[in-house]
Amino acid sequence: MPGPLDGIRVIDMTTVLLGPYGTQILGDMGADVIKVEAPPTGDIARNMGAVRNPGMGGSYLNVNRNKRSIALDLKQDEAKAVLQRLIPTADVFVHNMRPQAIGRLGFSYEAVAGLKPDIVYVGAYGYGQQGPYRSRPAYDDAIQAASGLASLFKRQDGQARYVPATVADKIVGLTLSQAVAMALVHKERTGEGQFVEVPMLETLVSFNLVEHINGGAYDPPIGKMGYQRVVTSARRPFPTKDGYVCILPYNDKQWLNFFTVVGRPEMMEDPRFATYPARVHTIDELYGFIASVTPEKTTAEWVEICEQAEIPSMPVVDIEDLMEDEHLQAVGMFEKHHHPSEGDTVLVRPPVQFSKSPGSIRRHAPGFGEHGMEVLRELGYDEVAIAEMQASGALITEG
Repeated sequence: MPGPLDGIRVIDMTTVLLGPYGTQILGDMGADVIKVEAPPTGDIARNMGAVRNPGMGGSYLNVNRNKRSIALDLKQDEAKAVLQRLIPTADVFVHNMRPQAIGRLGFSYEAVAGLKPDIVYVGAYGYGQQGPYRSRPAYDDAIQAASGLASLFKRQDGQARYVPATVADKIVGLTLSQAVAMALVHKERTGEGQFVEVPMLETLVSFNLVEHINGGAYDPPIGKMGYQRVVTSARRPFPTKDGYVCILPYNDKQWLNFFTVVGRPEMMEDPRFATYPARVHTIDELYGFIASVTPEKTTAEWVEICEQAEIPSMPVVDIEDLMEDEHLQAVGMFEKHHHPSEGDTVLVRPPVQFSKSPGSIRRHAPGFGEHGMEVLRELGYDEVAIAEMQASGALITEG
């Protein structure tokens, strides 16, 4: 069955993780994503992390499936003419260059909309263009710092840190895919395309302040920003005899059950712990108490005890063990696919399930420029014109 975005064509001029992750989601949902890459080697993420063959790194394989690659030297007029011919066939145009850079190439929103008035044009970059940071370069670490995310760790142990994941890139990639889908709904209803700005800083600030706005939601503020249960230094996996476990009593019943299974039911009668409002102010003491008893048993024992007592609990799983997890195996989270140059690969399937129009992994991650000739033929170029572009370097077909 075709995915929900079947029939939608996306021109993808993004690199690294933010944009490619967003367009990967669109591709998984059925869109025809044409990845436009620049010489000499294309997307820098091709060689990020573990690499069996140059240009086909593990992260690249996962985040660029369901795409076709065309390699164009957009400094040459012949290559620009190809993209100008491709744009009228597309529904969506996505880039993550700074606006000044995409403008110098000749593909600003105004230029692209001149070729396809109803295009959904998405610019994903560091900072909103109405603010003074608009020209600054942005990477994941910089956005974690500027959005307040890195500083939250200071409240735990006095040391600012980055989340050990490219969380800014991925959150903005998710937001990008949502923005495209919403703009396509608007286009379906009205026939109108539009410019969509997806700035990293603003997206992460919005994300961080969902719970952390706290007392800052009032004018004037009635308390500090930051959700205390989340930023407390005691909020961390609890040590067991053989590893770590997450145990999360939250409501009154769960705390009573926990106090009961550890032989301290009278603690629920203590006014400091008896109600949710009270526990907000004693969460360090409560988490410290959990940490004092968990070393008495193994992780598996605690998970079993908590399951019987209806207390949320999960073992702390090493990322290396995820592919062997019984639940993830049962739901088919990891799919094996054969890649023409990389052999057998393991990819993470789309997490969202649709009963009528499911997403799927239909195409392997492309080699650099692998589909250039195919795309040009679809646009009506003959073999002579294609050969001339190859000879001039306007079109690269190394894939």
